[in-house]
Amino acid sequence: MSDIVVTSNGPVRGSGDGGVKIFKGLRYGAAPIGALRFRPPARPAAWTEPADSLELGAPALQAGLKPGEKSGGRSAGDPPAPGEPGTSEDCLFLNVWTPGLDHKARPVMVWLHGGGFANGSGGAAMYDGAALARRGDTVIVTVNHRLNLFGYLHLGDLGGHPSSGQAGMLDIVLALEWVRDNIAAFGGDPGNVTIFGESGGGWKVCLLQAMPAARGLFHKAIVQSGPGLRAVPKAAATATARALLDALGIPPGDLSALETLPAETLQAAADPIAGDRLMSAFAPCLDGVALPRDPFEPDAPALSADIPVMIGTNKDETTLFNLAAPGFGQWSDADLAKRAHAAVGDKADTLVAALRAAYPDYSPTHLICAVQTVAMMWANSVVLAERKATQGGAPVYMYMLTWETPVARGGLKSPHAVEIPLVFDNVEAARNFVGRGDGPQAMANQMAPAWLAFARTGDPNTAEIPAWPPYERTRRATMLFDLDSRIEADPLKEVRLIMQG
Repeated sequence: MSDIVVTSNGPVRGSGDGGVKIFKGLRYGAAPIGALRFRPPARPAAWTEPADSLELGAPALQAGLKPGEKSGGRSAGDPPAPGEPGTSEDCLFLNVWTPGLDHKARPVMVWLHGGGFANGSGGAAMYDGAALARRGDTVIVTVNHRLNLFGYLHLGDLGGHPSSGQAGMLDIVLALEWVRDNIAAFGGDPGNVTIFGESGGGWKVCLLQAMPAARGLFHKAIVQSGPGLRAVPKAAATATARALLDALGIPPGDLSALETLPAETLQAAADPIAGDRLMSAFAPCLDGVALPRDPFEPDAPALSADIPVMIGTNKDETTLFNLAAPGFGQWSDADLAKRAHAAVGDKADTLVAALRAAYPDYSPTHLICAVQTVAMMWANSVVLAERKATQGGAPVYMYMLTWETPVARGGLKSPHAVEIPLVFDNVEAARNFVGRGDGPQAMANQMAPAWLAFARTGDPNTAEIPAWPPYERTRRATMLFDLDSRIEADPLKEVRLIMQG
């Protein structure tokens, strides 16, 4: 049976599944093509006849893929979501899962997908919001927005729009405005919105806390394995844009050709320029307009001092990135020394020693991953939590997932993204990632309620976990999520001291 909701753009028709109403592929922005390419998003033209919202909308164009190719998901080997179309420039769509269309004013959780700033989709299978919506009597929203050069090519100093380098983030702001204007009709409370995201999505959550245009559009924030302290400096973003224009033979100051060149031509020129710099090439820049300051450098932004934050990481983030590398599982102490120095420079020897003491059963392979995890995710998460706590406004809560998935013969341990199906209570749909047995659901039964509680009240405490105090710089209380979860004061203290110099 279909349900029709009238939105500010026009009526939309959704479907139902097990007591949850589902609306997929809701258009929140006009197609960002032609004159709208490399510009802030525009609202779509209104319509009068009900638009079917039964299938996922197109994901954004992805780095490394041709237009129209399938985007895939976020876990190792995760296939494209069922029914999701190929990638497209016309990608400004969102999805809503709600327990009821009854104006009950439920908490709203808006998910920002991972994939750095170059890849990903709000329609990935692990992000299906039905179970979480049902479990928490909460409205779940996932968002597609522009990525890579289409979202973050900074042309403001080369004759383009001053905030072209923030177009993908401004897409998210427009999606949050859509939530503000429409979510009550879907049973949600526009005055109780939590933004949450993982990896690049966590970085987006950080950026939004420093963007004036996003002020008032969300009320709580969760950063999962994506501590974004800084944005790309404007000069670096301009140099990348200049390199792209040079590759295309387009002179600065005459950018009209950018509106008509095929997207495939633009992407083919951008991919070699970005190389392996997916988090720093075509990524949000400090444009001084849409983003007037770095998110959490040198301190937490006053703009969002009243926003409670939850932040955390997984114990072994980079096993997911290294699993397919030649020799994974057989790396030597010599490999450890070389890769540790590449990750942290002169801190390598002391950091490896501290991690050996913390994880005495780890092989050189897993110590390499531990070093990289600290350098890429954990150390900056601690800094962000410290700066938020020092601000003295709303509280910050910190966690670390220490539970280990049994897949890959246990070689992944606690990898990047493994918390996602636990938080979304989507264990059965992610058995290839979380493994068999009762352990994964036991973890979901702790983590999903904590996320839901935080979204409802700004406090993640529930009956399923030990008492979880806010993080502050004297005790540094951190929730270690495991089958037997516990609070630890200042975990990995020696590692923290080394990384903080």
